[in-house]
Amino acid sequence: MKTLYVSDLDGTLLRSDQKTSAFTNRVINTLVERGVCFSYATARSIHTAKKATAGMEAAFPLIVYNGAFIVDNKTGEIIHSSFFQQAEAAEILQALLEKDVQPIVYAFHGDKEQMRYIREKMHPEGSAFMDTRKGDKRDTPVQDEKELGKGNVFYFTCIDEAEKLALLHERFREKYRCVYARDIYSDAQWLEIMPKDASKANAIRQLKGLLGCDKVVSFGDGVNDVDMFRISDECYAVENGVPELKNMATAVIAGNDADGVALFLADRLGLEA
Repeated sequence: MKTLYVSDLDGTLLRSDQKTSAFTNRVINTLVERGVCFSYATARSIHTAKKATAGMEAAFPLIVYNGAFIVDNKTGEIIHSSFFQQAEAAEILQALLEKDVQPIVYAFHGDKEQMRYIREKMHPEGSAFMDTRKGDKRDTPVQDEKELGKGNVFYFTCIDEAEKLALLHERFREKYRCVYARDIYSDAQWLEIMPKDASKANAIRQLKGLLGCDKVVSFGDGVNDVDMFRISDECYAVENGVPELKNMATAVIAGNDADGVALFLADRLGLEA
């Protein structure tokens, strides 16, 4: 049987310094070069994911934006995508602004990917997040709320008070794909809203078919990994994972700072650690 191995990134494949170790890079590069089907699935974009995994140079497809896109690791080519309908994006944006939540709106304008936001109106935690994206070619601050929703929108990131975001999560969680969780680095409350068909699970199904795989083995640490655990034949939570995921897991493996995923893969696939 041909197996697809898929790992979450932050808190799972990445160490706490938000980077993959030299050991993890060596294991993944070697296994992919030997023909093993591997991918990682992350809420990050390809831009920030590749920075975090610098040194992981093997060619394999990536699942980014929590499943909204599958992209080629080498070329950046979009293999699969999910976008909001224009009316859907307008509905979400209006609801956020009515609740005084200033989002980061991700969209394509022609072939140019942008993240639009109004810096002066953002929650301090949102502004702090944008400080970590300085120099990002997608960075597109605007002054007018009418500019936020332009283009082909595929993702909303909201960073604000938990009470406000909880109400919006409740409103939209059945209609769209929503992730309501605290950031593992800053502990800020996030609400991410994507098209209904955008999920790690759906992207993995797409990738499984594209690669002709028969089985999925996944690795994760957080609540946004629940859907991919549900569709996996085997699923492994890292030691630092949340209890909900550990309870679902086939087994619990070593934590992210101990390179648990790479150690598991090396042992499973006969690669000397």
